[in-house]
This record gives sequence, C-alpha cells and structure tokens, in this order.
Amino acid sequence: MAKATKKQALGRGLSALLKDPDNDISSAKDKNADQVIGNIVELDMNAIDLNPFQPRTNFNEESLKELASSIRELGVIQPITVRKLDFNKYQLVSGERRFRASKLLGLESIPAYIRIANDQESLEMALVENIQRQDLDPIEIALSYQRLIDEINLTQEQMSDRVGKKRSTIANYLRLLKLDPIIQTGMRDGFISMGHGRALINIEDQTDQLDLYEKIITKKLSVRETEALVRNFHSDTPEKDPIDKEIPKYIKKGIKEFSEYFGHKISVKVSNKGKGNITIPFHSEEDFNRIMKLVKRDK
Repeated sequence: MAKATKKQALGRGLSALLKDPDNDISSAKDKNADQVIGNIVELDMNAIDLNPFQPRTNFNEESLKELASSIRELGVIQPITVRKLDFNKYQLVSGERRFRASKLLGLESIPAYIRIANDQESLEMALVENIQRQDLDPIEIALSYQRLIDEINLTQEQMSDRVGKKRSTIANYLRLLKLDPIIQTGMRDGFISMGHGRALINIEDQTDQLDLYEKIITKKLSVRETEALVRNFHSDTPEKDPIDKEIPKYIKKGIKEFSEYFGHKISVKVSNKGKGNITIPFHSEEDFNRIMKLVKRDK
C-alpha cells in the first residue's frame, strides 16, 4: 500500500515540474527529461488533445460507461500514453477509451506516460498499439496496416516484426480493402464476418460482389455456404445452388402447419440428400416458455 502511495506522490511532483516554464522539456536531452520519460505522471485532462492518427473510429457508448464504472471503483489501472507537443500541452498516443471514460466521470487528471515523439513516431506507436487490441473490427485493422504502409513506409515483412503477426495474416487483412465499401461497412457493423469477406474477395467485379453480398444477408448464409456460392459463381457449369434447392411439397405443407401451431414462421433447410433442420424462433423468455408448453402438451 505504501509503495502505491509513493508512486502516486511521485506523479504529482512530476506534474508540478512540468508546469514550470523555466524547466520546460521538449527533448530527451533537456534537463530533468530523465525524471519524466518512463515515469507515470498525473496530467490535467484539459492539457491532453485527442490523437488525429487514432485508427479506431467506433467507440461503443455502453462499453465506455462500463469502463467508467470500473474506473470509478478502481481508478485508472493502466496509464495512458501521451507525447509532449508544447508547454503543458500533450497529445494522446494510446488509451483513448480510458481517456474518454475518465472524461465521462468528470476526472480532472489522469495518470500518463510521457513520450517525446515526432508525428511519424506517434502515428506508428498509435497504429501498432491499436492493432494489438482484441476489439477492433477487421476493417479497422486492415486500414491500420495500410496506413503503416502508406505513411510509415513499412513493408509487410517489417510490419510482421512490429506487430507480431504472420505476413500471410497481414496480407489477408489488406485484401479486405478490395471489397466494395458497402461490404466493408457491413463487416464493420457485424452483418458479415471476416470469413464472409475473405470469400467475397475472390469475386473481382464489385457489382458481382454486391449481388452475392445481398444474397448472403437475405438468406443468412454461413461462411461455408458463402464459399460454396463463390465457387459456384466461378464454375463454368454451375450446379444448382443448394441454398436455392426446391423444398419438397410435403415440407412446404408441414411448414405452414408448424407455423400456425407455434405462432411463428418456421424455417426449414434441406440438403441434397434430403436431410434438414427445422428452426423455431422465439422473441422472449415468455415466448420460449409458451413454445415449451406446446411441445410438452403433445407428449
């Protein structure tokens, strides 16, 4: 406990040092720079600007509120990282969710690591740090890789070393950017997965991509079904789409009776071998219990 108190006091002392114009630190060679760089410093929230290089664009409000609740109880466990811009002026490098959640709470200061970095170094730090996160969507990751190529001039081999990912993994993400923007948006919003997107990349024409994308969404196709759809698209002698397989008359009649009995539209999938699945949807716990009673009543 005493150790934590000492660390916090050190942060406050360094914060006062940074507000002294006679001891302003602008490079790693300046006086007292060694006391600041690598240590945790309590910085005023209003002295920190957001990072224009931040690759993350979607911040879930509910998730931020949950993080704010955690910070209220436990404090900011992991300090943010900033770079010094000017006297008592900083720019966020990493930790934007922690920064935003702390703002929601109305905190006046936040623990931070201070870096001395130029724009290019700041961009690289922000991109590499964010790529490591687990909650980025595939397109955000792909755009981060692309920015490292375009703005930092990193090769895929160099990126592989920096982010600890295989070169083939990086290439697979970058290929997603060949998809039509509408499909990219669908992936970001969770309508399709990266697996769906990787299958659609094999369709060169974006108009054709959109046609298949609409079919995937409408029919709620799995990744495997999407891959079969793409293979069928490229085939010189396409087989009849198994998803569009004509449902036998006896099943059509049964679907109607099932739907009337359970009070919901029942869906049926049938394979080429005649095997299939029946899906009974429900909309709430009460609705589920109602269906259960119907099933038990007929036992």
